[in-house]
Amino acid sequence: MSTSTDVYYDPYDFDIDSDPYPTWKRLRDEAPVYYNEKYNFYALSRFADVEAASVDWETFSSARGVTIEMIQAEIPKMNGLFIGEDPPEHDMHRKILSRAVTPKRVKELDGSIRGLCAEYLDPHVGSDGFEVVQSFAANLPMRVIGALVGVPEEFQLEIREDMDAEGRLEEGEMPDGSYILTIGEPYRPFLEYRRKHPANDFISELIEATFTDVLTGKDRHLSDEEILNYVGQLNGAGNETTARLIGWTVKVLAEYPEARAQLVADPSLIPSAIEEMLRFEAPSPIQGRYVTKDVEMHGVRIPEGSTLGLLTGAAGRDERRYEDPDTFDMFRNSGHHLTFGYGVHFCFGAALARIEGRLALEELLKRFPTWDVDLKSAEFIHTSTVRGYEKLNMLL
Repeated sequence: MSTSTDVYYDPYDFDIDSDPYPTWKRLRDEAPVYYNEKYNFYALSRFADVEAASVDWETFSSARGVTIEMIQAEIPKMNGLFIGEDPPEHDMHRKILSRAVTPKRVKELDGSIRGLCAEYLDPHVGSDGFEVVQSFAANLPMRVIGALVGVPEEFQLEIREDMDAEGRLEEGEMPDGSYILTIGEPYRPFLEYRRKHPANDFISELIEATFTDVLTGKDRHLSDEEILNYVGQLNGAGNETTARLIGWTVKVLAEYPEARAQLVADPSLIPSAIEEMLRFEAPSPIQGRYVTKDVEMHGVRIPEGSTLGLLTGAAGRDERRYEDPDTFDMFRNSGHHLTFGYGVHFCFGAALARIEGRLALEELLKRFPTWDVDLKSAEFIHTSTVRGYEKLNMLL
């Protein structure tokens, strides 16, 4: 199959980004290996192809970056930014992180997450509605990650706003990718403080961590650069994707009131609803990879050195994998989705995102069993890494 079709996909086009599903369907049907001449990248959109490429990290590498613009800009290697590494360095850095952010530690956040939900939602009980993203969905993960990392609350909002501003797209333009170079800098003052005043937080754990470097064979501590990049990627990814997940949950369940009523009646269904939400509206619908050798797929040659987009959002709506994929169905039983990636680069923060999504929905439904949304006043956020609402009014 060739790419001789008039379908056009552009991740920096706001009209496409606002509703990419018709375009993604045409890609799956007409150009499963798509080439964008303007920005010089290929894209895979079918579930089976995205899944296979996600597993084959040797051919489809993350070592040049994980967004199209990072790869195109030839961003220099950033130590500790393990989402932009391949094994064995990726495995080494990820293992260190897993020692600092354990499942037990994440599970212990349940009580504090519920408390934060109450803090943000209780003032709106009895009202006729409120803006749910900036007043709740974006604040919840900011506070959770901030506490986990060790960033004082008075600095969290400023860091989040700066991060949002840096990630915004100018319509019709590929960003230069350089924003990633300073991802850890906002946390430098906290690193210096924790070296002198250790505490029970992520930064302190990383300062104390020792490991055997796979490149030198020597035991050592993490460098400042590694620690800051660890913190920056955890904070950035954890904030943005979870905020969009909660926003999508509010919007989609307004459109599926019967499903919402079932969740109110039986909260044990909520984890399944969150999994289906992740498939149905992927908060991070595209990832970038660097192609390390010539590959042929569906009759199309992807040359060595190419930039490749893995359209996980399109894969989540592939009718070759899912029956009636454009319907939200929390009783769907079709195996794993690809929203958190797959293989060695499976999202490290998946467990935390699931917990936050589940608890946010539980607490929303306890207080507001029915709602609508005002899509006319809604505002979308356009970035190269996440897709969703910046502002969304919830009508009660």
